[in-house]
Amino acid sequence: MIPLRENIATMAGYVPGYQPPDIASWIKLNTNENPYPPSPKVREAILAELGNDGASLRAYPSASSQTLREIAGKLYGFDPSWVIMANGSDEVLNNLIRAFASEGEEIAFVHPSYSYYATLAEVQGAKVRTFGLSDDLWITGLPERYSGKLFFLTTPNSPLGFAFSIKYIERLAERCDGMLVVDEAYADFSDENALDLVRTYENVIVTRTLSKSYSLAGMRLGLAIARPEVIAALDKIRDHYNLDRLAQAACGAALLDQDYFAECCRKIVETREWFTGELKMLGYDVIPSSGNFVFASPPDGDGKRVYDGLYERKILVRYFTDPLLCQGLRISIGTRAEMEKTLLVLREIGQEGL
Repeated sequence: MIPLRENIATMAGYVPGYQPPDIASWIKLNTNENPYPPSPKVREAILAELGNDGASLRAYPSASSQTLREIAGKLYGFDPSWVIMANGSDEVLNNLIRAFASEGEEIAFVHPSYSYYATLAEVQGAKVRTFGLSDDLWITGLPERYSGKLFFLTTPNSPLGFAFSIKYIERLAERCDGMLVVDEAYADFSDENALDLVRTYENVIVTRTLSKSYSLAGMRLGLAIARPEVIAALDKIRDHYNLDRLAQAACGAALLDQDYFAECCRKIVETREWFTGELKMLGYDVIPSSGNFVFASPPDGDGKRVYDGLYERKILVRYFTDPLLCQGLRISIGTRAEMEKTLLVLREIGQEGL
C-alpha cells in the first residue's frame, strides 16, 4: 500500500479549463487568456537571452529575480523589498497558505470565486471556510471580526466579473485579524485596484498575474506586493530558482512596454462593453464586469444548453455545474471578430430554443 497522506489520497484535485488538442480550430473563450500576442519586445528579449547558441541556459537564473522586483516596484510605486516574483500568482497563493496557516488552521474565501484556494488549503491540511454573496454582491455571514489566518478576496471576482469597491475592501481589512489577500488577477481591466491599501494596512497583500493582461499565460509569471517582512517570509519558502531565464526576460520586457499593455487592455475593455450590450439585446442577464470576461445567463436560465450548442460549433466557454452558477456561462473576451462570431452562434442557439 502506498503511504500517501490521507488528505492527499482523498482530496479532489483542481480541474482547470479544458485545453483542446486542436486548439487552432476553436474559438477559445474558456480560460480568460488574452486574445492578443504579448508585446513584440517579449520575443526580442527571449531571443536575446538565448543568444546564437542558447549557452545562457547552462547557468542558473537569478535566484531572487531582483531586476524584475526593481521593474515592478518602480511600475507600482514600491521599494523592491515590497515585491516578490512568482511562477504564476498560484505559487504566491500556495506559499501564503504555507507561511500563515498551519495544519488545522483556517483560511477563508468568497464562494463563488477562485476554487483553487480550497485545493491549496487541502494540500497543507488547513481548514476552509467560505462566505456567500447577497443578491447585491455583498459578502454574507462574515463576523464583525474574522479570526482566520488568511482571507482570499478575488476582485474583480471570477467567475462573476464584478469588483468590490476599495472602500469595501478597506473595511474588510479592518475586520480581519489575519491577512487579507487581495487577488487582483483581473485588476488591469478594472477602474480601481487595492495597491494603496498595502501601504496603509499591515495585513493586506495584493497578488497579480501576467497571464491575462500581459498575454503571458504560457510563461507562468506572477507577483505579490506586501510589507517587507511578509516578502521576506515568502522568500524563505519559495523554490530558490522559481523563475527561469526566459521567463525573467519575458517578464521584464512585458512590464516595461506599458504602451503595448495599455492598448491591449483598452481593446479588451472596449470589446467587453460592446459584447455586454449585444448579449443584453439577446435577452441575456449579464453581470457588469471589470475583468476580461463576462458572466452571462440566457433567457431560459439553461447555461448547459447554450454551452453544448457553442461546443458543437467549436466555440469553447466555461460552464460550471455549481448550482449557484449553472444558469449561466463565463465567456472570455476575445478579439472583436471572435466575439462577433460567438454572437452569431448565440443567435442560432436562441432560435433553436424557441
